[in-house]
Amino acid sequence: MATPHLQAQPGEIAETILLPGDPLRARQIAEEMLTGIQCFNQVRNMLGFTGYYQGKSVSVMGTGMGMPSMGIYSSELIRYYGAKKLIRIGTAGAMQAHLKVRDVVMAQAASTDSNFPAQFGLVGHIAATPDFGLLRGAVEAAERLEIPFHAGPVVSSDVFYHMDPEYWKKWQKTGALCIEMETYALYQNARLGGVKALAMNVISDSLISGEQLPATERQHSFQDLVRIALELID
Repeated sequence: MATPHLQAQPGEIAETILLPGDPLRARQIAEEMLTGIQCFNQVRNMLGFTGYYQGKSVSVMGTGMGMPSMGIYSSELIRYYGAKKLIRIGTAGAMQAHLKVRDVVMAQAASTDSNFPAQFGLVGHIAATPDFGLLRGAVEAAERLEIPFHAGPVVSSDVFYHMDPEYWKKWQKTGALCIEMETYALYQNARLGGVKALAMNVISDSLISGEQLPATERQHSFQDLVRIALELID
C-alpha cells in the first residue's frame, strides 16, 4: 500500500533499513555494498532500495534534512511497512574540542530545540534514546572493525543558519558532543512504534576550530558508518 510519500508495496522494504539523509548516498550505498538491489521508491526523488548484504535482506533510503522529514519517513516506514530496525547514518558538527572531523559519534541520547515534543502535551520533554541492543551492537562492531568512535549525547536542532552565531555554545555547556537535525524525531518515533533505532554520525565540521571535511573526503569517511551499520543486520 503506497503512502503520500512512499510508493513501495508490502514486502518491498526490509525490516532493517539504513537511513542517510542524502538519497544519492542511499543509491551509492545500494550499488556499492548490496547485491540484487531493487528500487522501491522514487517519490520526490527520495530514493529507496532493497537488496542483500552477505545474504541478509536490508533496505537503504534517504530521509532528507531535518526532523519534519525524518519524522514523516520514519513514521511511515514503521506504521505501514513493518520496519523494525532503523539506523540513521549522517553527519554532524562537533561542539567539543576533543572531537575532530572524520570522528564517528553514536548518539546515546538526543536533546532538541524543536517543538517536536510538544505533540505529547507534557510539561517536560521525553528523553530520546536509542535501542540499547543496537547501541551495544554498534560499539562491538566498531571495536571489531577497529573504527574509533565516541558515544554520548547529541543535539537535534531545527535551525541550520541561526540568528545567534554563538547559540551552539549554550548546548556545548550541557556536554552534548555534536549538533545535527534528525535524531530526536527518529528516536521518538521508534519508541512510540515499539521498534529499534540508532543514529550514528560522522563529524563533518567543527564549530570550535572551524575545520570542515572537504566534499571529496566525505564519502570515504562516511564508509565507516556504513560498515558499522551493515554489521547490525540480523
